[in-house]
Amino acid sequence: MEQELLKMSTVTVTESWEKADLMYISIESTIALASVLGNVLVVLVVCMNQGLRDPTFCFIVSLALADIAVGVLVIPLAVVLSLGLTTQFYTCLFISCLLVIITQSSILSLLAIAIDRFLRVKIPTRYSIIVTQRRAWVAVGLCWLISFLTGLVPMAGWHRGPPGNVSTTPIQCQFTKVMRMDYMVYFNFLVWVVVPLTIMIGLYAEIFRVIKRQLNRRAEATCDSSKYYRKELKLAKSLALVLFLFALCWLPLHIMNSILFFCPTCEVPKSAVYVGIFMSHVNSALNPLVYAFRIQRFRDTLIHIIQRFMLCKTSSTSPSQHGAGPITEKTQVQ
Repeated sequence: MEQELLKMSTVTVTESWEKADLMYISIESTIALASVLGNVLVVLVVCMNQGLRDPTFCFIVSLALADIAVGVLVIPLAVVLSLGLTTQFYTCLFISCLLVIITQSSILSLLAIAIDRFLRVKIPTRYSIIVTQRRAWVAVGLCWLISFLTGLVPMAGWHRGPPGNVSTTPIQCQFTKVMRMDYMVYFNFLVWVVVPLTIMIGLYAEIFRVIKRQLNRRAEATCDSSKYYRKELKLAKSLALVLFLFALCWLPLHIMNSILFFCPTCEVPKSAVYVGIFMSHVNSALNPLVYAFRIQRFRDTLIHIIQRFMLCKTSSTSPSQHGAGPITEKTQVQ
C-alpha cells in the first residue's frame, strides 16, 4: 500500500514538473518569436532609411543584433539546458558560456545607448564632432569583444570540475552543473550587471538634471516652449522606462543566483527560476519598443514597410524622405 502511494505521489510530482517545463518552453518560444521579429524590423528600418544611419543607430542596431541572437540562440539553448540533455562536459560549458556572452552584449549595448543619449543632452553642440559614426562602430566592436572575453572566462578554468575529473564523461547538461556560482555572482552580477546599472543610474540622474535646467532656461527665453517641453518630457520618460525595465528584467534572476550562492541550504522554486529566466529574455523583446518605436522617423519608415510589403500598397514618399537630416537634440525623440 505504501509503495503504491509513493508511486502515485511520484507520478503526480513528475506530471507537475512536466507541466511547468511545457509552460516554460511555451513562454520562451513566444518571447523568442517576438524578439526576433521586432529586432529584425529595427535592422530593416535602419537599412531602408538613410536618415537613420547615424552613430545613435549604430548602437541601436548593435542592440537589435544582440537581441536577435537572444531569440535565435540564447532562448533555444536555455530550453536545452532546462531539459537536461546528455552532453560532454565542455560542450555543456561552452553552451552555458554562449548564454552569458550574448546576454552580456545586450547589457553593454544598453549601456552604450545610455552613454550616447547622455552625450546628446550634455554636449549637444559638440556631439556630432565627438561621436562620429566610425567611433560608434568601434565602440560597438568593443562591446562585443568585452562580451566574448568575459563570457569565455569559465572556459579558461573558472568552472565546476567535471565528474571524476574526466571531461569526456557524458553529463546531464544543466547550467548550474558546469558554471560556478562565485563567477555568476561576483564577476557576472556584481561587475557586469550592478556596475553598468549604477553607471546608468548616474547617467540618467545627470540627464534629468540637465534637461530640467534647459527647460527652465527655455521657459524664460521664449513663450512658445510647449513643443520643446513635449519632446524633452518624452525623452525623460523613455530614459526612465529604460532604466526601470533593465532593473526589472535582469535583477530577479541574479538575485536568485546570489541567494543560492550565499545560502546553499535555501531552496528556490523551479517556477521562480523559470520566471526569472524569461524575464531576463523578455527585455530583448521590449527593447525595440523602448528605443526605436518612440522615434517618429522610425515609425514613418515602419508604416511604409508594412504598407508596401505586407499590405501591398504604394506610398508617395519613400522612407528616406522622412527626416533625412541628422538627428538633433530637438528631433531625436518626437
